[in-house]
Amino acid sequence: MRFSPSWYVSAINILINILLLAGFKYYNFFVDSFIEAFRLFGKEFDIHTMKVILPVGISFYTFQALSYSIDVYRRKLQPATNLISFLAYVSFFPQLVAGPIERATNLLPQFYSKRTFDSDKAVDGMRQILWGLFKKMVVADTCAIYTNQVFDGGGYQSGSALLLGALFFAFQIYGDFSGYSDIAIGTARLFGFSLMRNFNYPYFSRDIAEFWRRWHISLSTWFRDYVYIPMGGSRSNLLFNIRNTLTVFVVSGFWHGANWTFLAWGSYHGLLFLPLLLLKKNRRFTDVVAENRFFPSGKEIFQMLSTFFLVLLGWIFFRSKNINAAVQYLNAMFTGSLFEIPDLFYLSTKCIMFILFMLTVEWVQRFELHGLVLDKIKSRIWRWSIYLFLLMAIFLFGGGEETFIYFQF
Repeated sequence: MRFSPSWYVSAINILINILLLAGFKYYNFFVDSFIEAFRLFGKEFDIHTMKVILPVGISFYTFQALSYSIDVYRRKLQPATNLISFLAYVSFFPQLVAGPIERATNLLPQFYSKRTFDSDKAVDGMRQILWGLFKKMVVADTCAIYTNQVFDGGGYQSGSALLLGALFFAFQIYGDFSGYSDIAIGTARLFGFSLMRNFNYPYFSRDIAEFWRRWHISLSTWFRDYVYIPMGGSRSNLLFNIRNTLTVFVVSGFWHGANWTFLAWGSYHGLLFLPLLLLKKNRRFTDVVAENRFFPSGKEIFQMLSTFFLVLLGWIFFRSKNINAAVQYLNAMFTGSLFEIPDLFYLSTKCIMFILFMLTVEWVQRFELHGLVLDKIKSRIWRWSIYLFLLMAIFLFGGGEETFIYFQF
């Protein structure tokens, strides 16, 4: 079989990107796993691991560079003729370290076109930045105080405290990651750039399939377009479709980090997805929950709560240091003490208040692109009252020093 020169160029680009990602992020993991596996059979190996600092956001800009190479090879995009524009695409600062993972077909042409200042876009961008800062500095960082004590504190914790810790981590990671995405997208809008949406109110999902259409959209669609569909997607027979689906979830988990906990987290979501796939119900919720109504039905409330609880259990693996710690956490959580008043309850009340406020705002705004679209509020006094309220909350309660969780990926 003869390959064209463009195939070789694309293959070399893809190989270089994958090797860089594997070397920095996964080399030590595979070496340690290899040593531990042979140690079970009494064999000892002396293989040195690399003591290097993982570049911040390497998984994000590596995937962004990969999408460019693949799209050029597929002829969806002409090769970049301007080196500065290409480098700006790969290293665009608002979303460089934690996404959204942009596509060259969307972002690269924007560097070629002339941009003019648009006051409406700038105002909307600043609103989205403000909402992102609130979610990160008030919701996520406040939840982190409790979460860190529960997950890292050690010693006895009641089942109720562990459940509350998992609950707060679910909102910590959502506020942290979606907050960063809001800040990045809003900042890009100030410069006249339009980035893809990364979150669509995922905790209002009614099943796991809908959750993954709403959570980290840029990553899930990346795996869909560059892994799932090339493997055959849903066009394959059922057995291969199951293989393709599980592969995407496992690889997605591994993308997050070189730890068995991330593989377990990805596999867990893959197994939750399979029943929907087998019953052909993975596309049943493509609308907005409670469309044409303000309040959801009892059935919708049950669907959202049950889906959220399944997601919450998965976050325990994501947050734990290793598999044993995650299993011990789950075992300790489901005990008779699950119904006690949680330890450190005084810390939790403030978290609950901020979470409920955020959920209320996002429920009202669930048809909008972000939580602070205020075009329907005509009164300037009301709009500025909302801005000042959020700014005061950030200054009064946003004193945490937690780094963004997804910077480590």
